[in-house]
Amino acid sequence: MASGSGGEWTGQRPCGRFGSGRVTDRRMGIRPSMSDQPTKVLRLILGDQLNASHSWFDQVRSNVVYLIAELMQEQTYVRHHIQKTAGFFLAMEGFAKDLAAQGHEVHYATLDETAGFESLPEFLVDVMRRGGISHFEYQRPDEYRLRKQLSDWVAQSGVIARDFSTEHFFLSDEALGDYFHSGKAYRLEHFYRKMRERFDVLMEEGGPLGGQWNFDAENRKRLPKGIEIPEPLMFCNDAEDAVNRLKRHGVETLGALDGPLGWPVNRAQALSLLTDFCLRMLPFFGPYQDAMTHRGWSLFHARVSFALNTKMLSPQEVCDAAIRAYNERPDEIGLAAVEGFVRQILGWREFIRGIYWANMPEYADRNELEAQGELPHFYWDGQTKMACMQQAIGQSLEFAYAHHIQRLMVTGNFALLLGVHPDQVDAWYLGMYIDAIEWVEMPNTRGMSQHADGGLVGSKPYISSGRYIERMSDHCRGCAYKVSARVGDSACPFNVLYWDFLDRNSARFAKNPRMRMMIKNYERIDADERVAITAAAKSLRARRHEL
Repeated sequence: MASGSGGEWTGQRPCGRFGSGRVTDRRMGIRPSMSDQPTKVLRLILGDQLNASHSWFDQVRSNVVYLIAELMQEQTYVRHHIQKTAGFFLAMEGFAKDLAAQGHEVHYATLDETAGFESLPEFLVDVMRRGGISHFEYQRPDEYRLRKQLSDWVAQSGVIARDFSTEHFFLSDEALGDYFHSGKAYRLEHFYRKMRERFDVLMEEGGPLGGQWNFDAENRKRLPKGIEIPEPLMFCNDAEDAVNRLKRHGVETLGALDGPLGWPVNRAQALSLLTDFCLRMLPFFGPYQDAMTHRGWSLFHARVSFALNTKMLSPQEVCDAAIRAYNERPDEIGLAAVEGFVRQILGWREFIRGIYWANMPEYADRNELEAQGELPHFYWDGQTKMACMQQAIGQSLEFAYAHHIQRLMVTGNFALLLGVHPDQVDAWYLGMYIDAIEWVEMPNTRGMSQHADGGLVGSKPYISSGRYIERMSDHCRGCAYKVSARVGDSACPFNVLYWDFLDRNSARFAKNPRMRMMIKNYERIDADERVAITAAAKSLRARRHEL
């Protein structure tokens, strides 16, 4: 980090929301200036750094100003769902108010103040100049582009700066290097077991609780017809001011927000959602976590990923809450359910982060399958005759949410089979979902979903025909296409593109043991039908926007 002479506080305050307060951090290590006034320090808090338990906030210190800002650069690098942007704005402003109420000095800058600045560094320069501030501190961003932007600015500007951990993840930035290295393929199961052991989660006498590490075989059930799907807990957050700011500054968004925002935008709401999951949803989450239905959009999922990714909740407390619920009601919840949930947080979430940081920035350019196609228009409006796609995209536009199987095996699967360029798929996922932040979105999309990383995340492409969707959902019965047909005008597009994918990539995956059976099944198809499949796939790609 750059270093230089200290600066003194001039008595000016940056204009904006919230006034005076005091802030302290016992770990700062900044020596007082020679004057009677301590050196003024600006501390930046990004929209996904709303961690109320961070050691920054242990004490109130008079020489620290916290800056939280709505930035135009964050609205334009990708087109976001309006609920995502509104959710961030409300959560950020609420966090700023909470800090101010505790006595910290906080400057909350809305788009009305920041819209004239092209970049975060440009705005930081202005705030520090107006406030006479020369010292800058920040928590390391979890997105590569932001971390590089800040570190480059610090190096070039000569500002006296320090960076800090976000104090959020199970594994620190430094510890990631013990598990992940650039260009090397890793598998979740091995990593997950190490994490269980390292943090003593669901362990007993040195082994996994219940005698086995995972219960995947018990957690892949279709939703029974008679099971009641509970109404999801939603909140009533007034987002009118945030939406008006977006409109006033011409920010283009996608999706809908008709009325209050239902997502949690503060820690109290996030904790309520977590508690509700443990009480009502967790007993059914395990067996039905992969199920899909038109009867409901959230099923038994926790929907705490937005709260987690903004750091309103910590992964430790989320895992602890689920395990505590299991320990209190083991007969009702069952070990398979709690293990399946913990695997998502302690395992997959940390695993994906490790893949991201070990391979950036090159990871963002990976396109192993050389896909060059265009994303169909219906990804943006949900207007398609495919029932499964209509449901997944429709609820995404309405709620900024779809669960992991809808993302992986419906919208992601179709884009992969169709051969869409991973840049376009990345942009869609990153913009569409309220929980999408690049560190977690990109490895899930470019790696797990599109296999564009060549197998760093998954050992095989996650592809399927319509038969998988039929098995895991109730969509196919009401679909305009026939899931039983491989060719013909009424054939399920997933079927046509699945077999065509195997044809186009048979040489590439011939030695992959997890693909061998699929390729052999394709080779058993009559030669004339294979020709028909190829022709049908070509036709589908030509009219991809009309399916």
